[in-house]
Amino acid sequence: MSTPESLHFQSISFTGLAPGARLIVLGAVHGNETCGTQAIRRVIGEIESAQLDIVAGHVTFVPVANPLAYARHQRMGDRNLNRNLVPTDTPVEFEDRIANWLCPLLAQHDALLDLHSFHTAGEPFVMLGPEDNCGTLEPFARAVEETALALSLGVHRFVDGWLDTYAAGVARRLAAGASSREADVNYGVGTTEFMRAQGGIALTLECGQHADPAAPDVAWRAIHNALAHLRLTTAPEPGAVSGTEALRLYQVIDRVHADDRFARHWSSFDRIGTGECIGTRHDDTPVVADQDGYIVFPNPAALPGQEWFYLAKPGTRV
Repeated sequence: MSTPESLHFQSISFTGLAPGARLIVLGAVHGNETCGTQAIRRVIGEIESAQLDIVAGHVTFVPVANPLAYARHQRMGDRNLNRNLVPTDTPVEFEDRIANWLCPLLAQHDALLDLHSFHTAGEPFVMLGPEDNCGTLEPFARAVEETALALSLGVHRFVDGWLDTYAAGVARRLAAGASSREADVNYGVGTTEFMRAQGGIALTLECGQHADPAAPDVAWRAIHNALAHLRLTTAPEPGAVSGTEALRLYQVIDRVHADDRFARHWSSFDRIGTGECIGTRHDDTPVVADQDGYIVFPNPAALPGQEWFYLAKPGTRV
């Protein structure tokens, strides 16, 4: 098994002759989510063999953002890299060392495409940031640009409300006496939230289930479309997708005990009805839906104290 001391970080950049946007594309922020890694390496090969030309701006590819988790074929190294992503003068966990390298790299760019996959079956979707706002949680002023990029990626489902929902979960954990980490809103900050805080636009593309053979193609197409949309290549501007579906996360439910169990096998975006039993706590208390909606990111392998699943309802974006 790889040790942290045997690993290194890698980024590969290409710069066009004309000025333009600065895009960064990440793969394997979670080590068992490899579709982005495969797609990134495919695109790098196309650029290096002159099948694809970067004519303007700058693009940086990070095929494996978390080399420890990737080497171990698991989601995390020491912890979840996509939580509490911030540089630190006192790195303890391996993901702290990644943050000290990755965060300055992100800050050098204008736009981020972060490629992921998910645990259970489901269709690909894009995670959007907030609408323009001057609030304290995640102030933002580039929602129009970010949404336009999202619509160019080639998928039809769009989800927002991440950090608001996470913050509500933090408040509930605080009331229940959770640890300082689990009860810290900043622990919900990942790559996209960090990027927006630096003034950029940022999207997470969930390309499908981890082992779905179509997921790398979804990621590859999205990279090509993002490059074309931002005019880094001469490819035609990808048209905005039609037939879109907008959903908004509104609640996160944590797993509190190893014996908490789902009522059935759930996939992301399965419909649920008011009062429907989603799962059962270790003491046989049912966990039921409070309204009609959808289940998102159900994770039967979630550790106690971590997110078990999210709930979503129809949204108004896109």
